[in-house]
Amino acid sequence: MNPDKPDPAVTAESGARPVGPVPADIGARPAGAVAPIDHEHADVSGGWLRAATFGAMDGLVTNIGLIAGVGGAGVSAHTVVLTGVAGLVAGAISMGLGEYASVRTANEQIEAEVAKERRELRHNPAAEAAELAQRWIDRGISPELARQLAEDLRTQPDEALRMHVREELGIDPDSKPSPWTAAISSFVCFSVGALIPLLSYLFGSESLWLALGIGGLGLFVVGALTARFTRRHWWAAGLRQLLLGAAAAGATYLIGSAIGVNTA
Repeated sequence: MNPDKPDPAVTAESGARPVGPVPADIGARPAGAVAPIDHEHADVSGGWLRAATFGAMDGLVTNIGLIAGVGGAGVSAHTVVLTGVAGLVAGAISMGLGEYASVRTANEQIEAEVAKERRELRHNPAAEAAELAQRWIDRGISPELARQLAEDLRTQPDEALRMHVREELGIDPDSKPSPWTAAISSFVCFSVGALIPLLSYLFGSESLWLALGIGGLGLFVVGALTARFTRRHWWAAGLRQLLLGAAAAGATYLIGSAIGVNTA
């Protein structure tokens, strides 16, 4: 028997609970000290994941819809490719510029609200401390402790500002997303997504259904990849995106078939 491994029978008789490897620093911890938690959180403040996911999905759905629409109208393969490439370029530029402007505007609004809160703390520190304490009291903290914490924060202006902004506005002024990160992520991912349904045409095929099938596969794969960040079932995330893309492609195909090509 391994001398370092507790005997299960002895453990059961003594009522002790089997334990794993003993941490190396356990002897150095004070009595009652809590062991550190060994886990990390993903970065949810950078702005790239939302922009990248939206860009890839939008690129796929946009060009699948365009290809289905013009293909359903009966145009040539060359026209389908031209339409798809035009949609890729225009859409990628639009997505990149839109993401940059959107995130930049949101950050400027946050900065304006932070500046307003900074002025309030400078001109009405007692009232702001009382307001913060009341918020904590409403959440169940004892009035004495809440008021003491709020008063202590008045001696630390920077931390007081961060705390007031978090509590009153629900935002972290130190974790604003980058507009450049959002713009580049959106531009690149839209381009990649929009390219996928064009691949078969670019390699010489003239089959609309093959192109739509490849685009559908791309939607499923991208949707499944997002489950890596959301911890949801990959097949459910992939199927959801596939169904959404299929709905868009079906609508544009029917419209293209109904309108057709004017050969006059």
